[in-house]
Amino acid sequence: MKNYNKNNISIAQALRKNMTDWEKHLWYDFLCDYPVKFKKQQTIGNYIVDFYCAKAKLIIELDGKQHYMVSAISENDVSRQQELEKMGFYVIRFQNSEINKNFNKVCECIHIEVKKRLGKI
Repeated sequence: MKNYNKNNISIAQALRKNMTDWEKHLWYDFLCDYPVKFKKQQTIGNYIVDFYCAKAKLIIELDGKQHYMVSAISENDVSRQQELEKMGFYVIRFQNSEINKNFNKVCECIHIEVKKRLGKI
């Protein structure tokens, strides 16, 4: 069982109810019916990740424009990803624009990564 900050539970629940359009698209059009179980807005450590597959120890993060501005946000993303990787997770990131322009490619990338993480490639 993974450790998590219990203070984040209510925040994660609110995020699940108020997913972005890009999160909804990825969830309802791919991940919710994927053969390996994913969870949305999952608490891990002190963080809430967009999508999480326990079996593959895989985290998927969707990034809007705010993640690419020159500011503390990008530094926070880097330190957050490093912390998650120290816990043994693999993090893949996609820009919201990739969901819009290359949805099938994003899904293919996720599928390939799950297979790699499960030793099926």
